[in-house]
Amino acid sequence: MGIRFGGDYNPEQWPQEVWAEDLKLMKAAHVTMVTAGIFSWAKVEPRPGAYDFGWFDRVMDGLAGAGIEVCLATMTASPPPWLSRAHPEILPEGPDGQRRWPGGRQHYCPSSPVYREHAVRLVEQLADRYAGHPALALWHVGNEYGCHTRQCFCDVSAADFRRWLRERYETVDALNDAWSTAFWSQAYSDFAEVLPPRAAPTFPNPAQQLDYLRFGDDALRACYLAEKAVLDRRTPGVPVTTNLMPQHKPVDAFAWSTHMDVMALDFYQDPHEPDDHVRAGYAFDLMRSARSGQPWLLLEQAPGAVNWRPRNGPKPPGAMRLWSWQAVAQGADAVLYFQWRQSLGGAEKFHSAMLPHGGTRTRVHREVTALGAEFKALPDIAGTRSRADVALLADWHSWWALELDSKPSTALDHSRIALAHYRPLFEAGVACDVVPPDRELSGYRLVVVPNLYLLTARDATRLATYVRGGGRLVVSFFSGIVDEHDRVHPGGYPAPLRELLGLRVEEFWPLEAGSTVAVEGGPCAGRADLWSEAIDLEGAEALAHFTEGDLAGRPAVTRHAYGRGTVWYLGTRLEPGPLRALLDDVRAHAGVTPVLPDLPEGVQATVREADGGPHAPSRKYTFLLNHRTEAVDVALPRPLSDALAAATGAGSTAPTERITLPARGVAVLTAPEPAAETDEGAEGPASRG
Repeated sequence: MGIRFGGDYNPEQWPQEVWAEDLKLMKAAHVTMVTAGIFSWAKVEPRPGAYDFGWFDRVMDGLAGAGIEVCLATMTASPPPWLSRAHPEILPEGPDGQRRWPGGRQHYCPSSPVYREHAVRLVEQLADRYAGHPALALWHVGNEYGCHTRQCFCDVSAADFRRWLRERYETVDALNDAWSTAFWSQAYSDFAEVLPPRAAPTFPNPAQQLDYLRFGDDALRACYLAEKAVLDRRTPGVPVTTNLMPQHKPVDAFAWSTHMDVMALDFYQDPHEPDDHVRAGYAFDLMRSARSGQPWLLLEQAPGAVNWRPRNGPKPPGAMRLWSWQAVAQGADAVLYFQWRQSLGGAEKFHSAMLPHGGTRTRVHREVTALGAEFKALPDIAGTRSRADVALLADWHSWWALELDSKPSTALDHSRIALAHYRPLFEAGVACDVVPPDRELSGYRLVVVPNLYLLTARDATRLATYVRGGGRLVVSFFSGIVDEHDRVHPGGYPAPLRELLGLRVEEFWPLEAGSTVAVEGGPCAGRADLWSEAIDLEGAEALAHFTEGDLAGRPAVTRHAYGRGTVWYLGTRLEPGPLRALLDDVRAHAGVTPVLPDLPEGVQATVREADGGPHAPSRKYTFLLNHRTEAVDVALPRPLSDALAAATGAGSTAPTERITLPARGVAVLTAPEPAAETDEGAEGPASRG
């Protein structure tokens, strides 16, 4: 069917006479899939146990008749008012003990057995009713887990947390050891004494906070899994997913990926951020990598402005098209929006939609319709994959631990550090997987570790094995400091990596806000900010030194030969220019080449391909995306044709070695088809006898 295209459909907001118009306009806009029912619980179950699916039957039947697939939501993201009235114990509480009341959405405690019981009962009704329905293509469980209720601290959650701890540690002695409770007289004599890390006079126990973050993620996932179990039993063969959020701290995308049949993401670019496409690139690569390169789904984005930022600017002309194609270029097989028809009331009435308040005679609707036609013109992109020689490591457990209190610096931000290391690879046009540290690494030429403050002994051994076998590894500051319980590894920083890195960090030297320090040597001469370390060499060589401040003359960047490989260590955060120069040099050492040589600044290049098979031709697409606001010329390594321009009648099919991309322009390039063989010669008529 090609790239799925469409958006959230909320017909319950509109009178039924509008529904027929919706179907007509969807067909005209080339919509092929909608997500339906996300917030329909109160409409289909207006009273406990009294179900009214008649209106939704008409919606499903109409969509099927129009040839539009449905990503059917389980409707459990926002409980109806009657449920919280009858069972106020389902409402969540914050760490301050304050209850969160109905009136918005996600007003439920993830650990609540009452909420789960009612949610599962609804899902059973949905699955039985729509199993085998011709419109049903995909199940969408819940919605944006952890978006508003990231954790709950109520008594129900406390009891569930104690159950979780018993399963994890088995004995109180093991818990006390893991949580270092000898500190501050916190030793427990019974699991019954343990509470969530509620608001306290000063810093709560960091290991307790870390485990509560793990527990909170598990509690959210248990809600998802309870519903998925029903769907798997009653509609086998229909894939199940849920929409994750980008760099969303409460939800470990890698842990969830093993329970999702296909990864799905909501991503809302900020038109006021000139380089937000880099943040998007990181999120898209993580989605693609989470299930080992499997295509993923962009389930939500905005056609124009959103409603929830302090300043909600529209996407300029061409930006929505460009950013949608960016998702496809980085592995998406679906591009959907929130939402189809713009609401007249409610909290999101000023959030843009595919069909705005102004109707079809609007710029947004024209751009949406044109984009749908483009995806329709190139259906064979769907199912193709990307391959990367570089892996960037990310770990939610390390992220959770890094940003707890009582650190040498409160300015350490996991997302900013990760993006700082991702950006040079993205801007160089280098394909990059974003994977957890327990992933098999031997297939990568280069592995980059922006930060792994929390590093288990097993994962440290995995990194050493990778380098010893010939891998190239880059590790940045404040990595390998604590174990899985946020306890400092004994033996001097960074104990599990000292032999691999060939150095010892004597002291951490965080920089003051806004200050920088000069670094000289090798390819990375320039300035650095945020952090520095007093490094003693134990076999490594210094590539660059600090040249000012208290650490003047001490190593800033090192290199160490280890086994058949090499590892680089950055004891500071280099500014973008020096970091790009260093990683370009490291890439050359590792034999990693970009998609296109000499890629102009602001132009993104990616590849998706399929090897084909005995009955299918191989397919390879090279995507060029111009994130600049002016036209740019791009030299190609060999003659290629712009399949997108040709398929939409916007250009020639003739191969070219140079292409001009307009501002925010997109090209989808393919190699020319080989010339067909003639029937002359030995296979010609004279020899057929």
